[in-house]
Amino acid sequence: MNIIKSLSTYTSTTPLSLSIGMFDGVHKGHQSIIKKLNVIAEKKNLESAVFTFWPHPRKVFNPDEELHLLNTIDEKTYLLEKNGVQNLFLKEFDEPFRNLTGEEFVKEILVEKLNVKHLIIGYDHTFGKNKSGDFQLLKKMAPEFGFEVEQVEAVDFHDRHISSTQIRNALLDGNVKEAAEMLGYVYSVSGTVIHGKKIGRTIGYPTANIEVNPLKLLPKKGAYIVDVFVKNAQFKGMLSIGTNPTIGENSVSTEVYILNFSEDIYGEEISVNFREFLHDEIKFESMEKLIERLDEDKRITENFKF
Repeated sequence: MNIIKSLSTYTSTTPLSLSIGMFDGVHKGHQSIIKKLNVIAEKKNLESAVFTFWPHPRKVFNPDEELHLLNTIDEKTYLLEKNGVQNLFLKEFDEPFRNLTGEEFVKEILVEKLNVKHLIIGYDHTFGKNKSGDFQLLKKMAPEFGFEVEQVEAVDFHDRHISSTQIRNALLDGNVKEAAEMLGYVYSVSGTVIHGKKIGRTIGYPTANIEVNPLKLLPKKGAYIVDVFVKNAQFKGMLSIGTNPTIGENSVSTEVYILNFSEDIYGEEISVNFREFLHDEIKFESMEKLIERLDEDKRITENFKF
C-alpha cells in the first residue's frame, strides 16, 4: 500500500476510486465501503484509495476533549491494507485544511491533486468548513469535474447503525463480544512491557504491565479473558484494567497474567485480544480474598474455549 503524508508536492498520475473519512476501527461499515471501492477500482481500471485525517478533527475543534480512538495510526494502516486498499492519504487536519469549503475541497484536493474518478462516501458523511460539503454537493459537482459519486448505506447491528461511536460505547460497557461483532475482528491492545510494582509475583500471579498508547481506547475497568501474543507465540491470559484498589494504587494500569508462561519479557512488544469480560474492578477486604478471586478467574480462563 502506498502511504502519502503530504499533498504539498503531490499530484496523482493514477485515476482513483476513493473514499473519505476517519475510518476509526475499520469496522464492518467501513469494510463495506472498501469492498465497493475495490470492486469499482478493478472494474474501471482505477486504484483504490482512502483519504483520512490525523489527528482526529474532534481533537482540533475541541482540544480539551478526552477522545480515545479504536485504532492507533499504525493499526488503522494495517487494517486498511489488509482490506485491500492500495493508496492511503494521511492528511494533517491543520488550519488551512479545516478552512476549505466543501467546493474548494472537491476542486483543489479531490480533482486537481488526487485525480478522483469515482468517489464513495458513507451514509452520513459531511466535509469542508461548516460541513458545507455533502452528497448533494458532490452530485452537483460530479458532471462538471468528471467523476462519479455514490453513497453507501449503513450496516446495521441489532437494529442500530454500526459506527465507531457505538463500538467505543460497547467497549466502555465491557461488551467486548458485541464490539467484536461490529468490528468484524476481536478488539486488541498492544504495547511495550514495562516495570511495575511487581506485587503480582508475591502472590503467585506475576503480571506483564503494558504501556498502552495514550490515544488508544481501553475497555471498561475490570478483568478480562484475553489472547496474549508475545515472542511469536500465543497464550491465554487474564487481563486487568484499573487502579488495583486492594493495594491502594491510584493510576490506571493494564496488566496481564499469562498462563503457562514464565519468561522475562521486559521491553518486549505484546498484544492482547479481548475475548470475554470476567468482572468489574473489585476492592477486596484482604489479599487472601484477592487470591481466591484470581484462582477462580484462572479456572474460568483455563476452561474458556477460544
